[in-house]
Amino acid sequence: MNNVSATVKMLRKKYGLTQEELCLKSGLGLRFIRDVEQGKASLRLDKVNQLLDLFNYEMAPTPKAKP
Repeated sequence: MNNVSATVKMLRKKYGLTQEELCLKSGLGLRFIRDVEQGKASLRLDKVNQLLDLFNYEMAPTPKAKP
């Protein structure tokens, strides 16, 4: 979740939003926004995509890099 965490935080700051403002705009709870930005491992994908949709992003499956 590090990429998602960093992306959400970067986009939030790029658009000059506080976590509270992002919470209100996304319809998601402040705790959820904080969990995303802190890289919590167990988040609901539908809610993550709801948040990313504000910035015209989405999570999608990608192949793992080969070792």
